Amino acid sequence: MSEQERFDRLRLIRSPRIGPVTFRQLMARFGKAGDALRAVPELAARGGGKASVADAAVVEKEIARSKALGARYLLMGDKDYPFLLEQMDGSPPALIVRGDVGLTARPCVAMVGARNASAAACRFARTLAQELGQQGAVVVSGLARGIDTAAHQGAVATGTIAVIACGIDIVFPPENAGLQEQLASQGLLVTEHPPGTQPLARHFPARNRIIAGLAAGTVVVEAAPKSGSLITARLAVEAGREVMAVPGSPADPRAQGCNQLIREGATLVQNGADVIEAIGGLDGRMVRQGRLNFDAEPVSPDVEGRDRDLVSGLLGHAPVPVDEVIRLSALSPAIVQTVLLELELAGRLERHAGGKVSLS
Repeated sequence: MSEQERFDRLRLIRSPRIGPVTFRQLMARFGKAGDALRAVPELAARGGGKASVADAAVVEKEIARSKALGARYLLMGDKDYPFLLEQMDGSPPALIVRGDVGLTARPCVAMVGARNASAAACRFARTLAQELGQQGAVVVSGLARGIDTAAHQGAVATGTIAVIACGIDIVFPPENAGLQEQLASQGLLVTEHPPGTQPLARHFPARNRIIAGLAAGTVVVEAAPKSGSLITARLAVEAGREVMAVPGSPADPRAQGCNQLIREGATLVQNGADVIEAIGGLDGRMVRQGRLNFDAEPVSPDVEGRDRDLVSGLLGHAPVPVDEVIRLSALSPAIVQTVLLELELAGRLERHAGGKVSLS
C-alpha cells in the first residue's frame, strides 16, 4: 500500500458520516480511497443531501501528533493488522497502537467484567490471567476499573492488550495512569480514535467490539444483567467466537449476568485449563479466508431512480434489517447497499446494531 493510499484511507475514515461499514462499501466499490473521496459528494447528492470529506491538513496534523506520541497506525489490509479483528463485521479501518504489535498474532483471550467488582472476583481475574499467560495466551481487556484492571495486572508479565475508548494520549480511568503507560511499553495499547478524543459514553460499546474481535474467546468474570460486559459477550457470539463465564452466587447481583450467560449456553469456566479447552487449544489454527484486498474486485452497480425510490420507500424511523429490505425490494444486494450508502452519506440514514438501518 502506497503512502498516498494510506493517507487517503485515513482521511476517508475520518470523514463525516463514514463509519466502518460505509468505509468497506466505498472501498469495495471504488478500490482506491482517493477515488472514493472524490465520489462522496456526488453519492450524497444522489441520496438527497450534501457531504464533505475530512480536511487533509487536519489528518496530517493527527498523523504528526500520533508519531510524536510514539504511536503508529495499523490500517485494514496491512499485514500486521490483527487478523481475527479484520474478519469481524464493523472492524475499525484504522487503529492507533503503542507497544508490541506482535501480541495480536498470538492466541488471544478477552477477559471482561464489572467495574465495581468484588475483591474476590478481582483476585480470581488476576489469577486466571496469570494462568492463561503462563500457557501462552495473550489477555485482552478494556483497562476499566475492576475486572479489566485485575486482568491486565495478572497478564502484564506474559502479554496483554488494552483497548481504550479514547485517544492514545488520554488516561482513563485516571487512577490507571501508571498501568496504562506500563501496558504501552510492555504490552499493547490500542484505540480507533484520534489523539485528544475524550472517553465519551458512546465510545465504549464500539471499544467492546474490538475487544471481542481480537480474541478467540471472551471470558466474563463478574457482570450485572445489563452491562457493557454482556455487550462484549454478545458481540463475541455474533463474530462466531467462544463465550465463557465464571459462575457466581445467585445472591450477588454482580454475578447475575454471568449466571444468565451460562443458562443461555456460555461455557462455564473455573480456571485457565477450562478456558484453553473451550477455545480449542492455543495452536492458533483458524479458518483463514485471506486478507481483505479492496483492489481485487471494485464494484460499481448502476442504480436507477425507481430502484432508489423503492428502497427509500421501504425505510422508516424504526430500525429494519438490511436483509429484510433486500428481500422486500427484490433487488440485488449490491443495488440496495448502494442506495443505503447514498442515503447515509446524505445524512438521511442511520445504522444500528445487528445490521439494521432506519431513516434519520
